[in-house]
Amino acid sequence: MSAMNSIFRRQFALAVAGGIAIAMSAAGAGHAQSVRTIKIATSAESKPLAWGAIGVTPQGYEPDLLRAINAKLPQYKFEMEGVADIAQETGLATGKYDIAVGGYYQSETRSKQFLIPENPEGASLMKIYSKTNSGIKEMKDLVGKTIVPVTAGGGVYKFVMGWQEKNPGYKIAITASSAGVPYPNRLNEIQQGKYDAMILPSNLGEQTVIDNQKLDIVASEPVVINNTYVLIHKSDENKALAEDINKVLKELKDDGTIDKLSMQWFGEKISTYMK
Repeated sequence: MSAMNSIFRRQFALAVAGGIAIAMSAAGAGHAQSVRTIKIATSAESKPLAWGAIGVTPQGYEPDLLRAINAKLPQYKFEMEGVADIAQETGLATGKYDIAVGGYYQSETRSKQFLIPENPEGASLMKIYSKTNSGIKEMKDLVGKTIVPVTAGGGVYKFVMGWQEKNPGYKIAITASSAGVPYPNRLNEIQQGKYDAMILPSNLGEQTVIDNQKLDIVASEPVVINNTYVLIHKSDENKALAEDINKVLKELKDDGTIDKLSMQWFGEKISTYMK
């Protein structure tokens, strides 16, 4: 082999190797660019559902569920931020956030405004909390009882008003209030006899408070059950995101992940209640 042929072969090999390296680099860059960052608003003060203000890593059931979803969807990078409840849906509607979670129920208005995966992310179990010997087990047992005031226009208020309309023979005295008294304080007020009962979703950590403070209070069986959903900003770009999340939510329910997380954070399995 001549010196000229040897030089040519070496130059050709180097050129081929260089081309492969460039192609691989381009492929790597393309893969990196294909990972889409998803901005998520979680509740900032709804322990154990979710909590963690701005600058604090969100914790709780929903943040852990979102991490489990993201682990199955490597084409996305979920970035969570604790947001005040009043600002969540506004930020989602404007596109500041791609996703919002906060124990949201599905409604006609939300279905028109947002993309909502068909499979739920959890279940809100509305229960009655009362003293162990109160005899209160269902809604009709609240007739003549003093009930902890509920947020005006909130989910509990709407539920009680709806129940009252369907059951006019049972008159329940319910008071609407805008006062944000923490539910642990309300549980203590029941313990002390100021109120007979409180109606509240069980995913706020009531049982943990009852156990830790050794309160003589019990929870009824659910008086109403509502699925909770992931809300997604409505855009063409997010249609695939909604489909992907919907698929993974079913997988996480089927493989027991949702029950594992709900036991960890709520002390009960919720998959059996998810419709």
